Amino acid sequence: MSKRDYYEVLSVGRESSEREIKKAYKRLAMKFHPDRNPGDKAAEANFKEIKEAYEILTDSDKKAAYDQFGHAGVDPNRGGGNADFGDVFGDRFGDIFGGGRRGGQRQAARGSDLRYNLELSLEEAVKGLTKELRIPKLATCDSCDGSGAKKGTSPTTCGTCHGQGQVQMRQGFFAVQQACPTCHGRGKIIKDLCNKCHGEGRVEKSKILSVKIPAGVDNGDRIRLSGEGEAGEYGAHPGDLYVQVSVREHSIFVRDGNNLYCEVPISFGKAALGGGIEVPTLDGKVNLKIPAETQTGRMFRMRGKGVKSVRSHAVGDLLCKVVMETPVKLNERQKEMLREFDETLADASKKHSPKAEGFFDGVKKFFQDLNT
Repeated sequence: MSKRDYYEVLSVGRESSEREIKKAYKRLAMKFHPDRNPGDKAAEANFKEIKEAYEILTDSDKKAAYDQFGHAGVDPNRGGGNADFGDVFGDRFGDIFGGGRRGGQRQAARGSDLRYNLELSLEEAVKGLTKELRIPKLATCDSCDGSGAKKGTSPTTCGTCHGQGQVQMRQGFFAVQQACPTCHGRGKIIKDLCNKCHGEGRVEKSKILSVKIPAGVDNGDRIRLSGEGEAGEYGAHPGDLYVQVSVREHSIFVRDGNNLYCEVPISFGKAALGGGIEVPTLDGKVNLKIPAETQTGRMFRMRGKGVKSVRSHAVGDLLCKVVMETPVKLNERQKEMLREFDETLADASKKHSPKAEGFFDGVKKFFQDLNT
């Protein structure tokens, strides 16, 4: 049984707008909807016919195929006609067959981005500097200006695809587009190749760049240099260069964000009696006052002696952890003096070593509880 004309089904003209088609569909759908006509097989059949017509005539690609080829243009089970494959099914299958008609000729590819790993000392990262980097890359050929054609000549329009970059392969109803085999999608061909780049439009070259490294950069930071990557194909835009920063370990300082940390050894006498000591900073030595009876591991904060943030410009601190150093290689006189000193503390251990006394009291109680 042949199908009725879709325009006739919706009672609209071929020049009707999409809005008019939708309005007609809504009116008829409400009239023949199965919920309004329970058990009415004729109404159900009309509703399906209306819905099918609406789906075709509100899809611009399917409507175009229907207007040109009738029902054959929108029925995948029927052949014939000369409908364009891309027009009927849109982009859904276009990529599988090398792109639809809308794609046009292949655009020259943008140049690749490049990455350069730059290792800095902590001092360089904190204070900033300017570095000269030698970057090997593909650069635009200066003989042909990236065209790939011999100097004094230019690429010509491809005779196979007439500059479109694509050709059609037809088989019955279907017309599949694919990249032109002659120009490979460019739409142009080069008859006389450039002697320097041999038609590639790019040559290997090293470029020296002066790169400013801002103060405060840290491990993992990247500096982007726009347009300093590889040249694009046949004059297309170049890529970018990303300078990846890594900071070497320092012999004194450890960095954590904007703060610096270091350990400062002090003698037993300095820890017990107090006094001043010199500690290093990235700006030189400064004096740090150690109070009497300082315990090992105590942290001292020196404000504003850390790193200036590259983003917020806030300045961190330097945190110095003092570590009491046990004397080594003592002579007999020194050992005897320490024994005498230790004996003077024995009778008043709770007063002079409150932490040790508290610890051993806790150990004693632990074993007593364990045995009860």
